[in-house]
Amino acid sequence: MTVHEINETHSLALRSWVASANADGGDFPIQNLPHGVFRARGSGDAFRGGVAIGDQVLDLAAAHAAGAFSGEAAVAAAHAGAAQLNGLLALGPRAWRALRLSLSRILREGAQDDGRAARWLIAQRELEMGVPARIGDYTDMYTSVYHATNIGRLFRPDNPLMPNFKWLPIGYHGRASSIGVSGQNFNRPRGQVLPPGAEAPVFTECKRLAYALELGIWIGPGNAPGAPIALDSVEQHIFGMCLLNDWSARDIQAWEYQPLGPFLAKNFATTISPWIVTLEALAPYRMQWTRAATDPQPLPYLESAANRARGAIDITIESWIETTRMRQAASGPARLSHSSFRHSYWSMGQMVAHHASGGCNLQPGDLIGTGTQSGPTESEAAALIEITAGGKKPVALGSGESRTFLEDGDTVILRGWCEKPGYARIGFGECRATVLPSPA
Repeated sequence: MTVHEINETHSLALRSWVASANADGGDFPIQNLPHGVFRARGSGDAFRGGVAIGDQVLDLAAAHAAGAFSGEAAVAAAHAGAAQLNGLLALGPRAWRALRLSLSRILREGAQDDGRAARWLIAQRELEMGVPARIGDYTDMYTSVYHATNIGRLFRPDNPLMPNFKWLPIGYHGRASSIGVSGQNFNRPRGQVLPPGAEAPVFTECKRLAYALELGIWIGPGNAPGAPIALDSVEQHIFGMCLLNDWSARDIQAWEYQPLGPFLAKNFATTISPWIVTLEALAPYRMQWTRAATDPQPLPYLESAANRARGAIDITIESWIETTRMRQAASGPARLSHSSFRHSYWSMGQMVAHHASGGCNLQPGDLIGTGTQSGPTESEAAALIEITAGGKKPVALGSGESRTFLEDGDTVILRGWCEKPGYARIGFGECRATVLPSPA
């Protein structure tokens, strides 16, 4: 199943000549090397591709133009330096590995270099980031049994899980055009809402706005229409992952979602972190994917020994909130919850294999959200509607404020990382966005 084995690029002994990459607790040590696109802050220049290393970005277009790469790595670097990374994503694992190895050898201590590489670095604080690739299609899944159960209990206390949940990865097709990168500001959405006890809906602004703590899966090489992707071949088609916040207008959703699912309740904004952490960088944090023996076992196209052995990934994820009052007091944000992707009822591979199983052709740059990734305990509830029991139990923020749903001016921050004894801690950076008032 996996095409990415642990190799020299994952060694804990590696250190970079970029000093900030060696700091304890940082997201971007030399063992990570995630990809994104950037430009000088406020410049209006075209974006170009780079790799995060410590608090710097290595300008891949400049490095490639200077002849820093050769062979397959040079081909990959040419695409990795572009304004959109679709060309890189289309190349596949062999080219990705060649580029990662070259970058690791350029950036590690003791690298043979004439001093040019330092000239390819730009401080992250001087940059603004863009959406890393042209997203042709966006699909959001629903794969946490804990989230599905918690939400189901709010509406169906005696039978919270729908009968299909344990048989297939559930999903819906979202809106690609409103996906924004960390730093996104968006207006509170409007839509039809049915007030309690009313016979007719009204068109109004959302009053039950919430976030969702998710991960995003970036598709690499696609598949032809009608040609499914076998579960054990899935990782030939996945480039990497990011953090993802699939915002929800819960009051709009409650009125509109039957029979076809969410529409205006989800299409106004989705926020992603700007860096794609490659599947190869995540190799050390793979773990067994398990299914309780008392639950239905996957149908044959969603089952394999390889998926059982290494299908899960231990990615810690957190959600934080910073209110207007907190910003004014410079008190810092408050943590709302934490969880891990290892709790997902369906694996990343099963999500992609099921997506393509009916004949859907995935394309480089397609994005798949994992769905809200809640864990088994109350502190691991990964959506505000769970934390507040549907708005019935306000959560105290430690600033004298409380929330049931988000207010104008609230900033939600998602963070994620992997750590394991014997390997470096690697992170995803932040996924941050702020709610603005609804337009008149």
